[in-house]
Amino acid sequence: MDFTFFYIVEPPEYQMLGVRLAASLREAYGPDIRLVGYCPAHRMEELHPAVFKAHALLGAEIRPMVTEGMWDTPYPHGNKIIACLQERSTRASAFVDSDVLFLHPIPLGELVTEGAVSASMAASMGWNGDERTWRAIYGELGLTLPEERMEMMRQKKQGAVVPYFSSGFVAFSEAPGPHGRFPRVWYDTARTLDRMATLERRRPYLDQMSLAPAIRAAGLDWNVLPEERHFILGGRLRGKPIPDDRTIYCVHYRRQKVLAEVGLKETSNAQLRKYVGTKFVTRLTEKPDRVAPIQPIPVPGQA
Repeated sequence: MDFTFFYIVEPPEYQMLGVRLAASLREAYGPDIRLVGYCPAHRMEELHPAVFKAHALLGAEIRPMVTEGMWDTPYPHGNKIIACLQERSTRASAFVDSDVLFLHPIPLGELVTEGAVSASMAASMGWNGDERTWRAIYGELGLTLPEERMEMMRQKKQGAVVPYFSSGFVAFSEAPGPHGRFPRVWYDTARTLDRMATLERRRPYLDQMSLAPAIRAAGLDWNVLPEERHFILGGRLRGKPIPDDRTIYCVHYRRQKVLAEVGLKETSNAQLRKYVGTKFVTRLTEKPDRVAPIQPIPVPGQA
């Protein structure tokens, strides 16, 4: 499996969510997939010691990334783009938001197809993404507005819109495309749009509004993942169980109480107990007597 899944482990919240995600990925894909959690370099010392131990047990790595000075003004939502920018040795990779739980393995061949970036349609659009605004965005980048129109995952009544993808699950080839490595194009595209004074409410939505244009700017196409592959919870789905008439491969739950509402909190806890010995990650360093012994999984590619 020449593939890396990576995510954010920034304290305070994302560090623990990242461990949950990593356990679910290890359960779905086994010991050979590479797992990397990225933390802003200036916050590495704030990480809980148990997070390092959990990653060691999971056969995962924690790597620092420089985020300071990467934007004209601080933009924490852009950390996922900075994480994508980091060098990895595998053929392909996927960024996954920390508040995602895998239930089944998505075939890797579906995630990375030649000449394309994989992502699902966003659940909603919290800014004024009308046709005129999109035309201005693509024009600023010297690109033609796509002719395709698609329904968003959770606002279908709004009708078909200009392609607008979730940045919570993005898979791509690490090899340079027609216009360079995709993460670099995404970063450059986001910075260009961030400096577009006429583009209102570009933050915090900059990461998502720049994704589809970046794919086109990179000379690539989009591979649209069906919602079963990246099932976004919350909104009008609050309080409803996940569908049982089809296979849901991963859920994007956003808040842990939502995970409990759909009956998946115990699934996640069981994964934690299996791979790190406890559902309470902090006990790995604070109360080792209450943690079941676990044999660490070797990090793939390392002796």
